[in-house]
Amino acid sequence: MKKSKKTPFWKSKTLSALTKAEWESLCDGCGKCCCIRLEDEDTGAIYITDVVCKLFDPQTCQCGDYPNRSKLVPDCVTLTPVNVHQLHWMPQTCAYRLVAEGKDLPDYHHLVSGSRQTIHEVGMSVQNAVVSELTIEEDDHPHRIVIWPGEPDIEGP
Repeated sequence: MKKSKKTPFWKSKTLSALTKAEWESLCDGCGKCCCIRLEDEDTGAIYITDVVCKLFDPQTCQCGDYPNRSKLVPDCVTLTPVNVHQLHWMPQTCAYRLVAEGKDLPDYHHLVSGSRQTIHEVGMSVQNAVVSELTIEEDDHPHRIVIWPGEPDIEGP
């Protein structure tokens, strides 16, 4: 008798039907969403920098105070199944964005590979490649624009 393969939750459920644990597990741990972005006021184009939020830990690629992040960093956006469709600045490689767009998770995603280290091993995270906003003057942010692997040069509106 052939063993049937269970469909992964991110393919079998809508975003709004995910449990909190399932939703949180979608995060691939790349850290790209914690990078400061700059918006061109004339064109609306978004540029990503290698400057990260003061709470970001560049070694673990995680928030240093995830439960309190919105209190400590008022402009930190809490991603939800409702707003994920509206946040055009989210990384192209973001698992939340991919699932919201009906795309599959990449092989390096921990829910596929079985390891949270795979994303770092294949170079798709910002691990140890960023600087804290506490160490860079805001006027220098435009000089810190980068293109992370898997991301376009410019993110349009």
